[in-house]
Order: sequence, then structure tokens, then C-alpha cells
Amino acid sequence: MEKTQQSKYSSTLASKMAGILFILAAVSSIAGLLLYDPILNGADYLVQGAEHGDQVVLGAVMELILVVSAVGTSIAMFPYLRKYNQTLALGHVCFRFMEAVVIVIGIVGVLSLLTLSGSFEASAAPDAAAYEAAGTLLKAVHDWTFLLGPNFMLGINTMLYSYIFYKSGLVPKFIPILGMTGAVLVFSAALFEMFGVFEQLSVWGALLSLPVAANEMILAVWLMARGIFPIAARCDTEGGLRTGIICQNQRDEAAVSLLRPVCVSSIGRRLPKAGSSCDTPK
Repeated sequence: MEKTQQSKYSSTLASKMAGILFILAAVSSIAGLLLYDPILNGADYLVQGAEHGDQVVLGAVMELILVVSAVGTSIAMFPYLRKYNQTLALGHVCFRFMEAVVIVIGIVGVLSLLTLSGSFEASAAPDAAAYEAAGTLLKAVHDWTFLLGPNFMLGINTMLYSYIFYKSGLVPKFIPILGMTGAVLVFSAALFEMFGVFEQLSVWGALLSLPVAANEMILAVWLMARGIFPIAARCDTEGGLRTGIICQNQRDEAAVSLLRPVCVSSIGRRLPKAGSSCDTPK
């Protein structure tokens, strides 16, 4: 009983943590973009950047929070996702990490642009053309990382975890369906933007990114309010694959029903009939 309670507490804590990190990632990404405005979008950004140095640095801090939050969501969900497809679960963690690395490169680009802006302001007779060329290059670094990280990589890792959620029944089906739809759209948007069909910060870019953003917020709320259904498939090293069901109470019977078709098809063993005990089979 004590072990079951500990498992329930651990599952609830991990679910809530993942939900909080999803929301924190969304808020920090928007905040960072807004705080970067003087140095990335200002007409006289070489001057405006230095004048709003603290604001730009705060924007970099927000993006660092985004990096930690994004990686944190994959770490929090990995113990559950790997029970159903370890390869895809590991792929999700790897692509989340790659997304984070790309974002960090963009942060370095913005901070380097801030240093350039400070140097421009401090120079008595700066070579405007040279500073403009360097500034354009550093802004391009941020723009490309902003495209490859939050769009391209995001589409891949969203598809990976949404597919596992869809096949496993860990969350209601409509959430991973929205996630997979959003993943395809945001990935397509990244390709269109790379080929110059439309700009990332445009109406089409926003529309194609909306479903994946909605998926993350709905998933975050579900994880905090209801958590992940406490069901797991495990491997018996001596007797091959078998099904393990971890239930805290009889309300989890609905979760068992959701997973039954998946386990029967993928493991080839029958689950207990509806209404039977939730004890893990020995």
C-alpha cells in the first residue's frame, strides 16, 4: 500500500510539473520576444539596443527559462512515454534538447548584437557600414534559430510525444489528435518560411502555429488537473512481454479500458476484464 501511495504521489507530481513547465515555456517565449523588440525590430537598433540593454538582457533570461522549461517537459514525461515506445520517447527528449540548443544559439546572437550596439555607441567615429553589416548578420542568426527551434524542431518533438499519447491512451484522444495536427502545421510553416513563401511573424505563420500552441496549453491544464492515466506496460525479462496495470483506485478502470486495445495488439496478452481487480498481475 505504501509503495502504491508513493507511486501515485510521484506520478501526480511529475504530471503537475510537466504542465507547469509547458505554461512557463509559453509565457517566457512570448516575454522574451517582446523584450527583444528594441534591438531586433527598432529602426535604429544599434542605438536602441544599448539604450535598452537591461531590457534585452532580461529578454535573454526569459529565453533561458524557455530552454530549461522545454527540456524539463521532456524529462518529466519520459518515464511514462518510454513504457509504450522507448525509441520515440528517447527521440522526443533528443529533439527537445536540439530545440533548446538552437534557441541558446539565438540567445548568444542577441547578446552579441547587444555588445556590438554598446561598442557602436562608445565609438567616437564608428564605421557605420561595418557595424550595420555585423548587426545584420547577428540578427539573421537569431531569425534563423527562431525558425529552426520553435517551429521546425517543435513540430518534430510534438509529433513524437503526441503519437505516443494517442497510441497509449495516457491522455484523452482529442489532445494528441490536436497535437499531431499542430505538429504537421507548424512543421509545414517552418518549411514555407524557409523557402520565403511567407514570413514567420505573419498572419499565416501565426495561424499555422496556433494549433500546436493550443495543444500545449490544453495538455498543460490536463496534466495539472487530472494527470497521466496510471497505466504501464512492462517487460518480464524471463517470460517475455507481459502487461502490468498500476491502479490507485477503481476510477482508473476507465483508463484500463482506453489502453486495452493497445496492449492486446502490441503485446498480445489479454488485460483483465472491465470491473476486475486493478492489482498488478504477478
